[in-house]
Amino acid sequence: MIQDLNIIREEIDAVDKQIVELIEKRMDLAMEVAKYKLSTGKPIYDRERELQKLEKLGSLASTEFNEKGIQELFLQIMSVSRRYQYSIIGDRDHVIDNMFTQIDQFVVTKDTKVVYAGVPGAFAEAAMVAYFGEEIQSDHVKQFHEVAQLVSEGKADYGVLPIENSSAGFVNGIYDLLDRYQLSIVGEQMIQVNQCLLGIPGTDLSKVTTVFSHPQGLMQAKEYLEEKGWKQVGMANTALSAKKVHDEGDMTQVAIASERAAKLYGLSILDPQLNVSDNNTTRFVIVSNQKKYEKNANRVSISFSLPHACGTLYNILAHFIFNNVNMTSIESIPLSGKQWEYCFFVEFEGNLSDCEVRNALKGIMAETEDFRILGCFVSGK
Repeated sequence: MIQDLNIIREEIDAVDKQIVELIEKRMDLAMEVAKYKLSTGKPIYDRERELQKLEKLGSLASTEFNEKGIQELFLQIMSVSRRYQYSIIGDRDHVIDNMFTQIDQFVVTKDTKVVYAGVPGAFAEAAMVAYFGEEIQSDHVKQFHEVAQLVSEGKADYGVLPIENSSAGFVNGIYDLLDRYQLSIVGEQMIQVNQCLLGIPGTDLSKVTTVFSHPQGLMQAKEYLEEKGWKQVGMANTALSAKKVHDEGDMTQVAIASERAAKLYGLSILDPQLNVSDNNTTRFVIVSNQKKYEKNANRVSISFSLPHACGTLYNILAHFIFNNVNMTSIESIPLSGKQWEYCFFVEFEGNLSDCEVRNALKGIMAETEDFRILGCFVSGK
């Protein structure tokens, strides 16, 4: 005889009530463990013990299905317990303060040296001027890695690098440079990007065969270029593309760059608006070799690596949820020489001095590899 559904549900409710009571009791015990670890200096996360415990708990199940379900359930219960313990212990070892120092603000004077990739007329130059103003010592190089190297070596105080475009996504390789040269993000600048088609005065579009631009510029004009069928050649930046067209004087060649680049290099604007989107914005980051952040900073950027295993990323991101920290972006790249392992770059709202941010970072730091705070900065300029 089939039981009445309402009776079954009542039994489930009774079991669930017992589970809640037991979980609360377990969390009380987790608090006692946290107090013990606080007094002894022992780490919260013990990966080896967790694996042993999951195996033991799974062996108590009567079926293979229940074994996996129980292990999944307890994996989350132990993860929640750890987050609770991190909130109790806090940053007892002052790890965050040892990594970064809070200051009132970064000082910029007429002697401040800033470098960007490209030539005058590049969007990076516009970002530099918008952020620092005109009264600084500026310089430009050809490649992004040269910017990173000069800042890393202290030959420039700050560097300006594009990191993301609203139409084309993240700029390839920038996060790698931050890691390789151990640079910090100390600011950001948004630049509205209006891509124009530029050519030698008198250029006939019907005779054009080749278009030059930065790969992001080509991507932002994807629909337009697909209709033209021209050969697309990637350059280090958009302004350099305009300079190349000017220097070579070939009317079969055009460039995708800014209106400012057209004026600087004496080119005609053949089409004033190539953007796929009307809201085409590039986000530039201001980088430094100093591990400092301003007290009014409102955005944090971190990186870490994880193995490609079930639940690993979820458990890490849960630290943001548990601490009410709002994540704003996440990007991943494969780790070189490590199959199925990835490096993640995450940005979220907050300041390194915030208690919630510190609790989240303590947990993430303990449960990932290659953890690094990339910077804490004022967002939205």
